[in-house]
Amino acid sequence: MIKPMKRKYWVLMICLVIILGLDQYTKYEVQQRIHLYQTIKVIDGFFNLTHVRNTGGAFGIFAGNKGGIGSFFFIAIPLVAIGVILYLIRQLKEHERIFSLSLSLILSGAIGNLIDRVRYREVVDFLDFHLFSYHWPAFNIADSAITIGISLMVFELLIHDRKRSTKQQAPNPK
Repeated sequence: MIKPMKRKYWVLMICLVIILGLDQYTKYEVQQRIHLYQTIKVIDGFFNLTHVRNTGGAFGIFAGNKGGIGSFFFIAIPLVAIGVILYLIRQLKEHERIFSLSLSLILSGAIGNLIDRVRYREVVDFLDFHLFSYHWPAFNIADSAITIGISLMVFELLIHDRKRSTKQQAPNPK
């Protein structure tokens, strides 16, 4: 008898298909339609589509030349992270739905950017937000999935911590 697939694996599969599909499709379209470093204003003074390449880490940190130890680092670290995330997903209990979703989003984003690192030795970024004099570094769908996943995880950890401290402070009825 075949056991039905657990919900956490369905969440993982759905996130992988949607996030990876959307991420790779949008990166393809940007590369086909927007020249490197070209900017298309979408909402004046707030949002542009700008085709840039990121050879560094998140938000361009450690950006530099393609190749060498940096290239190895930016491929090896995501591979290790992917292994750790898969292990953590496997350890999750069925009721840990938010953790399941957050890890699935992080994993999907990590794989999306890893695909770029392997193919181009850099990541295609294009979502470009700014407000007044503040300019956020360009990012992509994979980066968004990672950020949302981490935010959900932090929120869930804070809620669990608050619930635990509330239970510890409650007097024991005798």
